[in-house]
Amino acid sequence: MEPFKTLTSRIIALPDENIDTDQIIPARFLKTTSKAGQGEKLFADWRYGSDGAPRPGFPLNRPQAQAARILLAGANFGCGSSREHAPWALTDFGFRAVISTSFADIFCHNALKNGLLPVVVDAETQSQLFSLVEEVPAVEVTVDLAAQILTLPDGRQATFPIDPFSKHCLLEGIDQLGYLLQHETHITAYEGAHPARVNTALREE
Repeated sequence: MEPFKTLTSRIIALPDENIDTDQIIPARFLKTTSKAGQGEKLFADWRYGSDGAPRPGFPLNRPQAQAARILLAGANFGCGSSREHAPWALTDFGFRAVISTSFADIFCHNALKNGLLPVVVDAETQSQLFSLVEEVPAVEVTVDLAAQILTLPDGRQATFPIDPFSKHCLLEGIDQLGYLLQHETHITAYEGAHPARVNTALREE
């Protein structure tokens, strides 16, 4: 997983509220366990017509979307089912962050585990961002994860929350297993110093 440090990018705006995971990636695409190629199916029912052709007016089909790594969405993004394919599709398309005033809890946890940063901002900042994108489609903002600050083009800043464990993993570019492997030396030392306790735990399992 690519470490997340500081990200400066264009924004793709989807102002709809309550965008659920079935819209992010429809259920018919959930048969695979591979993350590869999921970006092509992102927002498939909105992005493509019944003939499979891209809809020119949909934000992800516009030329500037190809360079964008930040999605700006309405409130309660990622509601619905708990499918992990939703952040897979977003990251495979190229997104590293989603900005909204609120996220569904399960989606938020799945996103953080897959290298996608949910950035929670207040309604005023969200409104300013939607206005900026409408006025200047190529506008860029900066997300500084270490400082937990979102910076707008005019210098205005907004802080955002993240739990320390998820922040560490994103900064290091590791998942939960990777975090454990970082402490492999300490784990091995503990097991060597407490063999009876470790063996008892294994027998109980």
